[in-house]
Amino acid sequence: MSFTTYFKASSYAMIVVATLALVLAGGLHPALALAFGAVVVLAWKLEGSKWQFSERLGLAVVLLSIPLFFLDWKYQPAMAGSGDRVGVDALAHLIVFLSAIKLLQVKSDRDWVFLFLTSFFEVLLAAGLSISPVFLATLTLYLVCALSTVIAFEIRKAKRGVPEAETRLLVPPGSRVFRKLVGTRPKRNIEASRVPLVAFFLLCLIFILALPLFLVAPRAGFAAISRGGAGHTNFIGFSESVTLGDVGALKQNNEIVMRVRLEDSQSTSDTDLKWRGVALDEFTGRTWRKSPEARRSEQKTPERGFFRLGTTQALQRLTTQTVFLEPLDSTVLFGAPRAVAIQGDFPYVRVDREGSIQTRPHPLNRLMYKVVSDTTEPDPDTLRRDMRVYSVEYERYQQRPAALDPRIAERASAMIVKAHARNRYDAAKAIESQLRSDFGYSLQMKASGPDPLADFLFNVREGHCEYFATAMVVMLRTHDIAARVVNGFLPGEYNETAGAFTVRQSDAHSWVEVYFPESNTWVSFDPTPAAGRTEPQRSGFTAQIGKYAEALELMWFQYVVGYDKQEQRSLATSLHNGLFDYRRSLSQQFARLQRTLPGFARNAVRIVLPLLLLMALWLIARRVRQLGWRRAFRIGGSESQFPASAIEFYERLMTLLYERGIRRAPDQTPLEFASLVGGSEAVVITNAYNRVRFGAEKLSATEVRQIEEALSAVEQRLGAESAKGGRQVT
Repeated sequence: MSFTTYFKASSYAMIVVATLALVLAGGLHPALALAFGAVVVLAWKLEGSKWQFSERLGLAVVLLSIPLFFLDWKYQPAMAGSGDRVGVDALAHLIVFLSAIKLLQVKSDRDWVFLFLTSFFEVLLAAGLSISPVFLATLTLYLVCALSTVIAFEIRKAKRGVPEAETRLLVPPGSRVFRKLVGTRPKRNIEASRVPLVAFFLLCLIFILALPLFLVAPRAGFAAISRGGAGHTNFIGFSESVTLGDVGALKQNNEIVMRVRLEDSQSTSDTDLKWRGVALDEFTGRTWRKSPEARRSEQKTPERGFFRLGTTQALQRLTTQTVFLEPLDSTVLFGAPRAVAIQGDFPYVRVDREGSIQTRPHPLNRLMYKVVSDTTEPDPDTLRRDMRVYSVEYERYQQRPAALDPRIAERASAMIVKAHARNRYDAAKAIESQLRSDFGYSLQMKASGPDPLADFLFNVREGHCEYFATAMVVMLRTHDIAARVVNGFLPGEYNETAGAFTVRQSDAHSWVEVYFPESNTWVSFDPTPAAGRTEPQRSGFTAQIGKYAEALELMWFQYVVGYDKQEQRSLATSLHNGLFDYRRSLSQQFARLQRTLPGFARNAVRIVLPLLLLMALWLIARRVRQLGWRRAFRIGGSESQFPASAIEFYERLMTLLYERGIRRAPDQTPLEFASLVGGSEAVVITNAYNRVRFGAEKLSATEVRQIEEALSAVEQRLGAESAKGGRQVT
């Protein structure tokens, strides 16, 4: 490939990658992208032909098309039915159109610069539309192409400024360097082969130099802002009023809600994990809602980056979670039950009387935060001994709908009697167990009528988690046991590659919390059958690829989009701990080595020292054999260091000749002088000198030995001639 062809190919690749980034970011319709691709192919075919647009024609086409883009700018949002991206699509259309016109016309240097700038604006526009790992891949490819193109552009300009005649004056015409640069039969183009490697090296260098700045400087503003995507518009079940069936409708969707990474979980197994959202205390017969007392909330004040939500008795029982929450039409923050602290760059955090955590709405923004939870619960024996009477403030958790079917209380009594339960805990376990075993799980909305709960218990006998949780709470309340419904999520599918749980809308779940006054604890119970609590596991090659993609997206979001002071502090702590562990391990190994060194050293002296002496003697003998005794022990280099060797040989030759009165006339070239001296040895030495001195060549070890032999022959011949009377060359 010639250098001119390489420059054009690199330039076209830069423009195409920039357009691809804009398409993947959603800024350009795929149909328009295909049309632009056809223009690129056509422009490549027309390069250098008479069919290319002239500069005047290209300018005329651009000026005539300006009214069309004004109409596109003004009326496209109205036709699309949304003003969220006013002018974005029109701007993308204008940039791509200008690039297409410039590609089709005859291009000077300023036209290429214009194309490079438009490609940069395309990438800049794509960055404003999407923050994703896909954009990172296209940006990396664009930077490689851009660096390669800019280098080739500068080389192209420089080569036009130095004609071949001047190049011959800079480099000896007979040298290999000259043949490579201006020879008639070059094997390959040096610049075209090296520019991509140089571009890749420069990109790596830029990345290395920018990485410390990236790690030191956190993002401005909130860490987890994402400009791509919108909130889950059908996200229901986490408000102050939830109708029976809302959570079941939410479970029909498989969109990702959040990803959760556990940092430590000494007391919680994956099967017991749940991500708590809202708790509801008032049931009307068809709807769960928060009572006026439950709506009362307390705004928390941050302390050293943490919002303190509660207390705990033992730090070793804490479970820390890092939550990456997608944009939602909800103010609820999710976390493991009994959160004691939350850390995040929130403007405020409120906690209501039911323990639900809320912050500002984020329908367009992702959130990243840490939750510290005490997930442990009192042991069953402690709960069985809890017979303390409820205080007045917990009476609202014992209230029942006014028109409750009396059969529900009878069914609850039968379940409790059947299990021989004599305390609150055993009564709750009895109802939980029999609901799991005697009823079926289904996402279909089969229970209906004026009393859907009674229809579920006595007619349909199957439903989803909402019905099971509601049935258990109401049954417990018929026996004056304080209970409430909680809406949240199952743990989700664990992604080993990302080291995090992927939680989807289909993981939405309802369960029960029962209050035990002796230990002042809300204890979780889940009456839903196993079919409603089992996570479906994806398998196969496609699923594995999806897990890798999720891991990449999570890493991109955590360390690029969501990198703030909190993440900076966490990263610094991890590096400090890693360095400390490494230093401790190194110290232990060094101490172990010191203990074993005395005995090992004695054995090493006996075995290794003779081997080292033999190796040194072998190297000395090899050097003497190659260079002779006189030069073998010379300090500061040897004749094998080029190009000094050939120059030194030539100086020794000239010294021998001068000592015998043989001198070169001013008008003689070195080769003419060597020919007059006589003998092929002087010519061999002089040719080697010219190659090294003026041709920038290197001599092999074999050539060095041949030159040494030639010099010895010249010494012997001149010595013999000197014995016969000598001669002088003038």
